[in-house]
Amino acid sequence: MSVRSDVLRVLADPLRAQIVELLAHESLCTCHLVEETGASQTNVSNHLRLLRQAGLVSAEPAGRYTYYRLNADVLKDLAAELSGLADIADERADTRRPCS
Repeated sequence: MSVRSDVLRVLADPLRAQIVELLAHESLCTCHLVEETGASQTNVSNHLRLLRQAGLVSAEPAGRYTYYRLNADVLKDLAAELSGLADIADERADTRRPCS
């Protein structure tokens, strides 16, 4: 099992986490995200690029706008990986490696 550290790193930023939360509710264009977050258009665009690179967000052109939507499967996979680690920790809570 290998936790996707690239996705965790991307989600660790508060603005990117806010964008992901907003996109969980509906597809939005950059202008909506600027309005909702109060961040500049350039800043939002840069964060969206990183979210796309991590596979968390996909873009869909709609006329002169681009709508972004959350790729829920990436979050579900990450949640399953983290849940798996928690299960292992529960099962092995009393396991201790001896010191030499």
